[in-house]
Amino acid sequence: MAVELTLISRGYCHLCHDMEVALAPLAEAWGVGVTVLDVDADPALEARYDELVPVLLHGETMLCHYFLDEAKVREYLEGIR
Repeated sequence: MAVELTLISRGYCHLCHDMEVALAPLAEAWGVGVTVLDVDADPALEARYDELVPVLLHGETMLCHYFLDEAKVREYLEGIR
């Protein structure tokens, strides 16, 4: 089963950039994909996540926001394997 995480982000957000950079080695180690979506390009995403970005999701499950919670993401990935 291929796991795909979604990072809700925005271009001018330093926290978003930091989470994307921090997530890259974890995603590579676990063999998961990461799709980055611009919250400002989608009114529905903006309405839901505007003040929370960056937000890391697996489907509808929010794994963390603002900062990467690496321990929580690892625990979650172990649980779905």
